[in-house]
Amino acid sequence: MKREPLFNIPPVVVGVLAVLALIHAVRTYLLTHDQDTEVLLLFSFIPARYDSSVVLGGMLPGGFGAEIWTFVTYSLLHASWIHYGVNAVWMLPFGSAVARRFGAIRFLAFFAVTAAAGAAMHLATHVGERYPMIGASAAISGTMAAAMRFAFQRGGPLGLLRGDGDEAYRVPAIPLTHVLRDGRVVIFLVAWFGINLLFGLSSLSLGGADEPVAWQAHIGGFLAGLLLFSWFDPAPEYRQFDGPGAMRH
Repeated sequence: MKREPLFNIPPVVVGVLAVLALIHAVRTYLLTHDQDTEVLLLFSFIPARYDSSVVLGGMLPGGFGAEIWTFVTYSLLHASWIHYGVNAVWMLPFGSAVARRFGAIRFLAFFAVTAAAGAAMHLATHVGERYPMIGASAAISGTMAAAMRFAFQRGGPLGLLRGDGDEAYRVPAIPLTHVLRDGRVVIFLVAWFGINLLFGLSSLSLGGADEPVAWQAHIGGFLAGLLLFSWFDPAPEYRQFDGPGAMRH
């Protein structure tokens, strides 16, 4: 019997990774230092932009438009190829699983919303900060949370009795109220939050940059992916598991 690869990469995931790589290549190899600084000021997420008491906030380019688009555009920029590579490694399995379930349009919308949630959490915890935040980690954290809602289910792509093909990505999802009742999900949650808290408490850096990891943004994206999963899940086609032997639309 032919079995599908564990993570068959959907075109939308390949496309997103290609766009991210192209953007970083242009910044790295084509732009001057001053031009790249302008790009960062225009498209990265800078909390000082939203604080009128900080002089820098009034000097940043983009005006009101940048106050809106940078909630998402920061996720398209990376500090280095290592930073990009680490994010790509995590996006390939989790982003692929979510894209196969959601479809391309829903996946892109989900990516944008979880990126914005990560920026919002970063803003709430770094009021007035002048340093720019960049990277797709918050959105990727959102895909991890979303995958957790269905990937460990019986017949799912990470379940003990894994299904074949697209059916593995259409198993009933775990309702939010049941998330903490699944031991594998709890272990995943503890490990994920533990790693992020380790980065926060130890001020570790990642991706070849001296700046610490914006771990609060990761948590913002993860929580959004966990809580808003049902907004993007193509229900009622995919039913929700609601306890032993019960299904509901």
